[in-house]
Amino acid sequence: MSGGSERVPRLAATGPEPGQGRGPRFGRGPGRGGFHGPPGMMPAERARDFKGSLRRLLRLLAPYRLATLMVVALALGSVVFSIVGPRILGNATNLLFEGIIGKQFPAGLSVEQVDRMLRAAGRQELADMLGRMNVVPGRGVDFAAIRSVLLAAAMLYVLSAAFSWAQHYIMAGVSQRLVYRLRRDVDAKLARVPLKYYDSNTRGEILSRVTNDIDNIASTLQQITTQLITAAVTVVGVLYMMLSISPLLTLMALATLPLSLIVTLGIAGRSQRQFAAQWESTGKLNGHIEEMYTGHTVVQAFNGQEKALRAFDDENARLYAAASRAHFISGIIMPAMHFINNLNYVGVCVIGGIRVARGLITLGDVQAFIQYARQFSQPISQTASIMNVLQSTVASAERVFEVLDEAEETPDPAQPVRLPRVAGRVEFRNVSFRYKPDVPLIENLNLVAEPGQTVAIVGPTGAGKTTLVNLLMRFYDVDDGAITIDGVDIRAMSRDGLRSLFGMVLQDTWLFEGTIRENIAYGCRDDRCPPGEEEILAAARAARVDHFVRALPEGYDTRIGDDASTISQGQRQLITIARAFLADPQILILDEATSSVDTRTELLIQQAMAELMKRRTSFVIAHRLSTIRNADVIVVMNQGRIIEHGNHESLMAAKGFYYDLYNSQFSKAFAEAV
Repeated sequence: MSGGSERVPRLAATGPEPGQGRGPRFGRGPGRGGFHGPPGMMPAERARDFKGSLRRLLRLLAPYRLATLMVVALALGSVVFSIVGPRILGNATNLLFEGIIGKQFPAGLSVEQVDRMLRAAGRQELADMLGRMNVVPGRGVDFAAIRSVLLAAAMLYVLSAAFSWAQHYIMAGVSQRLVYRLRRDVDAKLARVPLKYYDSNTRGEILSRVTNDIDNIASTLQQITTQLITAAVTVVGVLYMMLSISPLLTLMALATLPLSLIVTLGIAGRSQRQFAAQWESTGKLNGHIEEMYTGHTVVQAFNGQEKALRAFDDENARLYAAASRAHFISGIIMPAMHFINNLNYVGVCVIGGIRVARGLITLGDVQAFIQYARQFSQPISQTASIMNVLQSTVASAERVFEVLDEAEETPDPAQPVRLPRVAGRVEFRNVSFRYKPDVPLIENLNLVAEPGQTVAIVGPTGAGKTTLVNLLMRFYDVDDGAITIDGVDIRAMSRDGLRSLFGMVLQDTWLFEGTIRENIAYGCRDDRCPPGEEEILAAARAARVDHFVRALPEGYDTRIGDDASTISQGQRQLITIARAFLADPQILILDEATSSVDTRTELLIQQAMAELMKRRTSFVIAHRLSTIRNADVIVVMNQGRIIEHGNHESLMAAKGFYYDLYNSQFSKAFAEAV
């Protein structure tokens, strides 16, 4: 693939070769192949700094103050309308009850006469009850008045529903815009973090933060925000209405609140531990699936299907057990709350009935109070239920914030140097570099590549060959010394400008899901995009791609899957070489670009590459020494140092490290042939 400012090639590069003491890597790059660490973990259910992360998450709502205030106002209106409704319905109950009682007395009597008659008959409690009611002796139920009351209540509930719908509509827009910004910021951040971030975090871990955690925030932020606002307003409003009806019944209703909190917190504490285990098992299971599907060819080649299935079944069983316990325990909250609320309901009905009989309160007020008691407990139950969700959301936000807080690459200079014309002289001057401060790798390295030269870098695994390429592309910055191109320190250039000078062909090919034409066109420079059809065909012919592409049913419009399984490994490599041809770079980096093709194709590619490297400075990382015999300069590295350099003939004549390495390869090949 070509170099340049594209993000994917930058992410795909790697650091040192295996054996140089680094951690897990995100992807593969110009080395001998990647390796992966443990599967990525899903977010823990409990945040490490709940208050701090919650405050930071809420600060993200700052640009949406007006919309948030509108949500609060709408929630207030919706709750007020819904709270007034039971009181009005209580009036309808009073009208109905008063009509039924009034019909039982002869018409023409006054209320005072009825009261005296009842007390004379020893029915003082009934007389006290009627004293609180607007009974007209002889008059039945006033259905017209009841209809007016019910219409008023219906109108209030309609307005409450409309306000609630508007509240959720606005909050949905706010939450989605916030998450949109969060995704954009995380994506931009991942383009600015140094490569060592990808080296020290597994692929599953990074993807989990970018996808699962942000999706978790998106799916729960709106729900949590609207429910918390509504719950707070509801509790205050309902408590006021309950006190206005009967302080005694209010005290009784509140008596069960501590019990509800104790039960809820006790169950929530146990469920959170189980949810944490569920998330952990989910992360391990996802990591296992990702690894097995990514390497399904290797799994099948080594007959590892049964082993993979057993590992899947074991982890799936652990996830099932953890998820079952988590949801079962958390599911106990609502039944427990309902049981406590029903006890409260029975107590309110008994005490309320006694007070109605004594004329201390009306039947409609008791009915309204019962509805208020249920409304009062509902937001508390909802708040208790969403605490687990809130913990998970804040934990996800905390993991996303950790990405946003990662140290970034050294900023590009304010006025970067741009080379109008590149000759291609590359110099490593007293370069020192360490991946770990206490583990030496490259110390005081000096190397010069003159314009148009082909420099081959050879050495055993872990010698530091790929590290030189990473330093040259500024995937890492040198600790000491400098790297210059035509005398200009590469740190004086922007990274995009620097990488636009290079074309890269890696041993580990990278093709995206799309047509062959689109994959070749990926190598075009910004000022030449999109490339013309003739440019694509010319690059394909030069890379020996054209002949096999035309044999495919759909030619250049043949679609490649995300794993490029529709074409062979050698053909994939040819397409990446065609991409480099199209890029037409000033400097080439080739990492064993012909290792995945057959002998005949390798010869053709070497001829094409020789043509491509003419008048260009080229760095070739070679493992098969037969491929670099014609290089202008061969640099032999071992343990981060250049121990020999020269052309093939001079190094063979010196009979040093290169001589032994070269002969060992051919002796091995001869032994295998025999």
